[in-house]
Amino acid sequence: MNTETLNRLLYGSKLRAYMLMRRTAYLLSVLAIGLLIYAHGMVEDPVRLRMLFYAIDGILAVFVIIYFLRILYAFERVKFLKRTWFEAILMAIIFVNQMGTYVLGFPVVYQVFEGIGIPLSVELYRILVSFYILVLLVVELLETKVHLKTLQLKPSVTFLLSFVILILIGTGLLMMPKMTNAPEGMRFLDALFMSVSASCVTGLAVVDPGTYFTFSGQVVLLILMQMGGLGILTFATFFASLMRQGVGIKQHVAMHEILESESLFSTKGLLRKLIFLTLFIEAIGAVMIFMTWGPQVRFDTLGAKIFYSVFHSVAAFCNAGFSLYPAGLFTEPVRFAYVLHLTVALLIILGGIGFPTILDVLSPSAMRARMKAPWRNWKMSSRVNIYTSAALIFLGTVGFFLLEYYNTLSELNFAEAFVTSFFQSVTTRTAGFNTVNISVLSVPTLLMFIFLMFIGASPGSTGGGIKTTTFTVILISVFATIRNKRNMEIGHRTIPHSVSYKAFSVFTFAAMINILFVFILSITDAQFDIMKLAFEQVSAFATVGLSTGITAGLSDGGKAVIIASMYIGRVGTLTLALALSTRATSTNYRYPATHLAVG
Repeated sequence: MNTETLNRLLYGSKLRAYMLMRRTAYLLSVLAIGLLIYAHGMVEDPVRLRMLFYAIDGILAVFVIIYFLRILYAFERVKFLKRTWFEAILMAIIFVNQMGTYVLGFPVVYQVFEGIGIPLSVELYRILVSFYILVLLVVELLETKVHLKTLQLKPSVTFLLSFVILILIGTGLLMMPKMTNAPEGMRFLDALFMSVSASCVTGLAVVDPGTYFTFSGQVVLLILMQMGGLGILTFATFFASLMRQGVGIKQHVAMHEILESESLFSTKGLLRKLIFLTLFIEAIGAVMIFMTWGPQVRFDTLGAKIFYSVFHSVAAFCNAGFSLYPAGLFTEPVRFAYVLHLTVALLIILGGIGFPTILDVLSPSAMRARMKAPWRNWKMSSRVNIYTSAALIFLGTVGFFLLEYYNTLSELNFAEAFVTSFFQSVTTRTAGFNTVNISVLSVPTLLMFIFLMFIGASPGSTGGGIKTTTFTVILISVFATIRNKRNMEIGHRTIPHSVSYKAFSVFTFAAMINILFVFILSITDAQFDIMKLAFEQVSAFATVGLSTGITAGLSDGGKAVIIASMYIGRVGTLTLALALSTRATSTNYRYPATHLAVG
């Protein structure tokens, strides 16, 4: 039977078959995710656990069958395989593992991963596959026309709600008994705090992630950091473009606003480069961290060393600041691992300068184009991000070195003190890792840190704060006003006044929120010094994660304030303001001018 004859035979049943396959995929996806959460979060009995895993493996086998049927009904089968190559690889892995496990008695995934000492290899494999299925389900729902018609939301609102959904899912997972080592489990407020801190890539913690959470709980934190760092919409849109023919204009508008790319056309190509470049940088970072732990750092297994490397690489690049060590990188085994500190600092810088800047400066295509035309400069936004970040890092390094030379740096030699100062300057603006004891820093140092944290990272990055470009535009506007210049200029370019208004709006909104929240904290947690409360608040708002050690001791009201601050800081004050505001009605008239005394 040739291909044309087969296609004619299948043509009549194609629509019915696709409808049946889609409905089956919906049902089994939800069932697989539910069984997986129940197994990893609740079930202790080994027999019942084994039965649940048999059921999950059966569902995965059905997904392989459905994929084969989709190939059969595709008619243009070679094009279909090229378009769904990622899904094809995953289904091939599932097929090989299922055949090896249940037919040949040789569990392929188990043998491969256990051979290098990775714990819970089969469970981790099921988590990754089920996570893929969940994303596939979300993408299918996003692309359903009925769904889009009933849910007409602005992209900014969709962005806000995506983080709310991610936070609530993370809270529910962290509250499950098998996620923590605590017999009584985790309180809702504490689970919500940790979920918000991970999803908003902050790093503030009310418990020690390395000892309080089990391996499953730590994996949940890792996924929340990765999803929160890049944005859940980024992943959903990416998988939609990877596994289907494309995504709608609604998703492109959302990604255009979030990533601040120059046009909708650049958004399409930018997104795929963004994901691959991110995973590539994190993979290289994990390898470098793996090689720089130092001989004094001990791990039980090779798998534990790999997991620690991946966890800290993702936490650094996503500017999350979580560490599996109780005192962060100030913990004794890694306190003096300065090559490790420099590696982490490099990842933090790359994650903090913004994805558009990374793609403009470091992507292979951009570097090839610049080699062919060396006279071409970076984009203006990239230059502002890099030069401002470099200036702030230099300011923080010198300032910390001078202010803390006879305090936290007193026992270090010049080179060690310089590396420590550099690291703290880098991490203070965005990430939240620490190689010194933050609680003993001098008041001038804490004030400098508050200033650096408030500015934060660059637009389109995983960091928070008012952003480097906002700070630069405000400075240029102030100098232009002082010099009585009509226009604001940078690099032989004119900055529109609308950009200045936007920058001052972000600054004012951020300042008002921080002042209000510090005022509330001074009431709910009056037992702490106002400087420590202000430091904690700005650290939360800027999604930095540095703390003087008061996080776990905050009252429930104080924790609620910090939770709100982390969320507002991550989604962006301007995005929140645009989402909550209504569009102003257009007017064709103008009132007479008036003059107010200022200053």
